[in-house]
Amino acid sequence: MIQELKLKQNRVKNQHPCFGAAKNKGRIHLPICPACNLECAFCRRSLNDSENRPGVSSFILAPEQVSEYVESAISKCSELSVVGVAGPGDSLVGDNLFKSFRYISESHPDLLKCISTNGLLLPERADELIAVGIDTLTVTVNAVDPEILTGIVPAIHYRGERLTGIPAATKLIENQLAGIDRMAKAGTTIKVNTVLVPGQNDRHIPEIAKTVSKLGANIFNIIPLIPQHLLSDREEPTCELIEDVRSEAGRYIDVFRHCQHCRADAVGIPGVSDYSGALLQGRAEEVFSHG
Repeated sequence: MIQELKLKQNRVKNQHPCFGAAKNKGRIHLPICPACNLECAFCRRSLNDSENRPGVSSFILAPEQVSEYVESAISKCSELSVVGVAGPGDSLVGDNLFKSFRYISESHPDLLKCISTNGLLLPERADELIAVGIDTLTVTVNAVDPEILTGIVPAIHYRGERLTGIPAATKLIENQLAGIDRMAKAGTTIKVNTVLVPGQNDRHIPEIAKTVSKLGANIFNIIPLIPQHLLSDREEPTCELIEDVRSEAGRYIDVFRHCQHCRADAVGIPGVSDYSGALLQGRAEEVFSHG
């Protein structure tokens, strides 16, 4: 079992550009999940071709379109080693992720399967993720203190209810940490993303790193705030603040330093090539919603 886990981790390290792979490895993000269950103060989902940031896609793919889309991507970018789902909503809202990854498992077992999630549904969907063969998991954890988190995630939608304030933050943190623990014990390689919001969670980030490291997270990614939505009046983090926080977090966990703020429909080698425009199949008319 230990040898099998090491082989799996080495495969991730050698093939996944966000987990240490060389810069000749590419990824494809499938924009198949339009709905989200959080109301994050920093997030504004959008369908457009111009913005280069998370939460943005040119279109939404239906699961039945994934086969043709992946085949087309591979024909244009032979360096693809990872197929991921990073939105533009949350990957675990609905069943599009699972339908799509069953195809990937059957047709392209050589590709790593990677998802990003806010973690609210992670404990209850962990067994499904394990069954479908997820290789890597990214969870966005912006605080492990509910009072701090309320200023970053004011509300959540959970089991038919809209929760706000401390109850919302407490439930989100509880589910994120339980989910990370469950997936780490199953042998999944885990990255934790944290959005650095100056004056809100900047001095709290080392505590996040310490907490998730103890639960089995492998690498930590600090993403500088893009001022928008409810935080449009905030200042961007300075380079000095980013480096300071990264150094502090690095006392507890390996820190990833090459984030490209990838779109939810990114295709190619991060920072080197982008084939997403060449793969447009027409834009699906989607209304974003909260799950």
